[in-house]
Amino acid sequence: MGSHGGANAKGQIEVLNSMGITEEFCEAPIKSSMEVVKIGETEDGLPVNIDRYANEADGIVVINRIKPHVGFRGPYESGLVKMITIGLGKQKGAEVCHNQGFGKMAENLPKIAKVIIEKKNIVFAVGLLENAYDETYKIVAMDKRQILDLEPELQKESKKMLPKICFDKFDVLVIDEIGKNITGTGMDTNIIGRYHTPYASGGPDIKKIVVLDLTKESHGNANGIGLSDFTTRRFFNKMKFDQTYPNSITSTVQKTIKIPMVLDTDKLAIQGAIKTSNLKKESEVKIIRIKNTLDMEYIFISENLIEEAKNNPNLEIITGLMPLDFDRYGNLF
Repeated sequence: MGSHGGANAKGQIEVLNSMGITEEFCEAPIKSSMEVVKIGETEDGLPVNIDRYANEADGIVVINRIKPHVGFRGPYESGLVKMITIGLGKQKGAEVCHNQGFGKMAENLPKIAKVIIEKKNIVFAVGLLENAYDETYKIVAMDKRQILDLEPELQKESKKMLPKICFDKFDVLVIDEIGKNITGTGMDTNIIGRYHTPYASGGPDIKKIVVLDLTKESHGNANGIGLSDFTTRRFFNKMKFDQTYPNSITSTVQKTIKIPMVLDTDKLAIQGAIKTSNLKKESEVKIIRIKNTLDMEYIFISENLIEEAKNNPNLEIITGLMPLDFDRYGNLF
C-alpha cells in the first residue's frame, strides 16, 4: 500500500478494514508491516525493496485495478507494475520511486518491477478493468512473464472506459465527497481536469471547485483537497494531518494537501465559488454537482446547462428543475 494509511502497519489495516477487506471476509490472515528487504538494484542503481512478508512467502499473486494515473502518463500507470513496485515496496519502495519526481515515474516503475519479477516467485498476476460505473467488467489473469507486455494494452483500454463530466467548460463543480477509497488524490484528476504535476493533462475547464465532505473510509487523509478552491468546516474538522502528510511527503508533491478557503456551511462554500467566478450576471452561473468522481451515473446540472445537455447524445435529462435543498444550518441534504 505504499505510504497510505499514515505509512504505518496499523493504519494500513484500518484502511483495508474500512473497505470491507477483513480477515473474516478473506478467510485468510492479513499481515501488515512496513518492513522491507532490499533484493537488488536496477541497472542505474535504484534500490529494489520488497515487503518482508512477501519476501518470505513461497509465492506471490499480484492483483490490482488497471487505470490511468492521476499524476503522470506512460505505458504503466496505476496497475500491476505499480503494485509490484510501490505496493510490495511499501513506503520505502514508494519513496525510491518518487524521489526523482513524477517526470521519472513512467521510466522507474518498470525498471524496479522488472527486478522483482525476475528475482521473486510471482506465481501469476490478475489485472482488473472497470467501466464508467465503477464496476469490474474484465478480469485478466497472466503469467508473470506476460505482465510487462500485456499491461500497456490494458492501460490503453482502461482510458477508454474512464467516466467523464460531459461538459467541456463550466463555472462551478460541487463535489459532495472526496476520499482515499475513491482515488489516490481523493478526487480523480483525470475527471476534474486539475493536476498536481505537469506530467498529466486533459479534462474539463472548471473555474471553481467546491468539496463538501471527506469519506469516513479515508480515516482523515484529506489528500486531494488542495485541488479545490472552497471547502467546509465539516471537511476541515475531519482532516488529520498525521494521516494526510506522510502520503504527500513520500510522493514529494504538496499541491494536493494545501488547504483551500474554509467556510462554515455547504451554502456558503457554494456561494463563495459563484461569487468569485467573475460572471457578468451571477444568475447565469453554470454549476454541476456530483457525489464523487467514481459515482457519476447521475449528476445535477444548473438551468444554464440544460440546452447543452439536450444536445449531448451521452446525456439524458430525467427530472425537471428543483432547488438545492439546504437544512437550517446551511448544509445540503
